[in-house]
Amino acid sequence: MARTLQSWTRGEWWAGGGLGTEVSDAVTGEPVVSVSSDGLDTAATVAYAREVGGPELRRSGFAARAALVKQLALALKERRGELVELSARTGATAADASVDVDGGIGTALVFASKGAGRLPDGNVLAEDEAEPLGKGGTFAGRHLLSPRRGAAVEINAFNFPVWGMLEKLAPALIAGVPSIVKPATQTAYVTVHAVRVLDESGLLPDGALQLVCGGLGDLLDHLGGQDLVSFTGSAATAAKLRGHEAVTARSVRFNAEADSLNGSVLGPDAVPGTPEFELFTDALVHEMTCKAGQRCTAIRRALVPEALLDQVSGAVDGRLAKTVVGAPGAEGVTMGALAGQAQRRDVLAAVERLKNAATVVAGGGPPAEVAGADAATGAFMAPTLLRCDDPDRAEPHAVEAFGPVSTLIGYRDPAHAVELLARGEGSLVASVVSCDEDAVREVVLGAAAHHGRILVLDREDAAESTGHGTPMPQLVHGGPGRAGGGEEEGGLRAVTHHLQRTAVQASPRVLDALTGTVH
Repeated sequence: MARTLQSWTRGEWWAGGGLGTEVSDAVTGEPVVSVSSDGLDTAATVAYAREVGGPELRRSGFAARAALVKQLALALKERRGELVELSARTGATAADASVDVDGGIGTALVFASKGAGRLPDGNVLAEDEAEPLGKGGTFAGRHLLSPRRGAAVEINAFNFPVWGMLEKLAPALIAGVPSIVKPATQTAYVTVHAVRVLDESGLLPDGALQLVCGGLGDLLDHLGGQDLVSFTGSAATAAKLRGHEAVTARSVRFNAEADSLNGSVLGPDAVPGTPEFELFTDALVHEMTCKAGQRCTAIRRALVPEALLDQVSGAVDGRLAKTVVGAPGAEGVTMGALAGQAQRRDVLAAVERLKNAATVVAGGGPPAEVAGADAATGAFMAPTLLRCDDPDRAEPHAVEAFGPVSTLIGYRDPAHAVELLARGEGSLVASVVSCDEDAVREVVLGAAAHHGRILVLDREDAAESTGHGTPMPQLVHGGPGRAGGGEEEGGLRAVTHHLQRTAVQASPRVLDALTGTVH
């Protein structure tokens, strides 16, 4: 029987009771852990965050807490090898694990740097300049931001057990708001190890971080107007959380980042032989195979000029044929497994729905060969490219296969590409691969309202580009509509999300005293 994964609340490690949910190794199918939160005292957990964690964090100011985040990130960096090795059990190759572990550490360091460089020492942040409210200059107003007196409940997805935690935890700590982290069950054991590293560092103030493995039970029932919930996951779960009484009646601040049907557009100028054609096909293959396509930002719809469908299809098929699927660490393996058998079943079911509107160019199911593992027990799937010759079919714009799956769709002109992108009903990211400034302008400005981020990729910026699927902590990550309607990351915007904006009216002398201004 698998050991029960421990949670960490009120300064103690403990294991839930009951049978729990068994989590299996994505590669071997062997049990890894059992996950249960049975026995969680939800009211006491929230109270501990508010009454212990918050005051402990607010003993220091923004800049000092930013320095703390840097120390915590460096503590994780010292032991990153442990997290990368453990991530192999989730099906992640070393490169996949680096995206999660190194990406998360790097994100925390960016927040730390921005906080240390641009935030004051105290717990009051002045926004903009004071506004005169009277003719004599003795009465003015200014917006002041200060830490909320609640807790940040952070609910994360299975595909990024380290990054997903750190991108929420870092800004909350800098803001002075304690966190209650709820990792996805399937990969929670990786998050637990990261939290153990942070705990063993001795750097965390009491109550600044708590970890709940398993269900949250009625924890949300104990939240109120000073608390926050940040969620990453499916649109269906986001809708359920958004409808909770804590949000609808008590105005808990809620942020959601959901999966989306992201698109990439090949410009009409990017014909075979141009650098942009190569950049597009390489990017598509990378997005399909990185973390076995289990990224909320992966390219699900590849929009190409109708006249280039055959050339793009052939080029991508040839690249995918070189992909070696198998156990992380096995010789030659370039793509690992999905997170588990249940995840593979969901992806295969989605592919079957897509087949109603598209034909299979490559893959379509489990791989014919698996390196270093048993295909019958591991959650492996071949990278799957589909081709839809009728862009008006609903399936490619509505069905998301959260795995190594993408659909080629032809478009007539840039205006048509914009129309097709919008049919995704809100996406985290789109990209345009083109050197044609007119086409780029039409697509970017036409698609901006439907996307949280747009990458323009060409021969000029390719060497430094971080790629279609990688959000940067300096910029917002999120999107409208189906993508959740929220924002994560975005530099100091993520910190101020945890603060209360208060309009203070007083004399300029008092305003200066409140903000610590020295003349």
